[in-house]
Amino acid sequence: VKHTQQQTKLANMSMVNKEKQLEEGSVVRRIRITLSSRNVKNLEKVSSELVRNAKDKNLKVRGPMRMPTKTLRLTVRKSPCGEGTNTWDKFEMRIHKRVIDLKSPSEIVKQITSISLEPGVDVEVTITDS
Repeated sequence: VKHTQQQTKLANMSMVNKEKQLEEGSVVRRIRITLSSRNVKNLEKVSSELVRNAKDKNLKVRGPMRMPTKTLRLTVRKSPCGEGTNTWDKFEMRIHKRVIDLKSPSEIVKQITSISLEPGVDVEVTITDS
């Protein structure tokens, strides 16, 4: 019984040492990836691919969190000269946004974000110390 207890203590100590080496070698940072697009399908495809890649590398992932959609509206007169009946055209552009939070070393983020992006999807990466 004493022999197995010593082995478990040594195993626990080695696990702690490995964690310390990981922390010392590469600093774990908090990374926020912000995706924005006018096309929801492209946005969802890119965000799900990012989350899948991060989970494959065993990182802590939060998201994709859906931010409120911004609706940009523009109302203009149909008539170019201003005469005639007052008729109006209404144009609208919706901007959808997703936020993904990761906790990982900054070297791994380059591997995760090196995916093929869909057209029209903007990516913003913010890295801070955790």
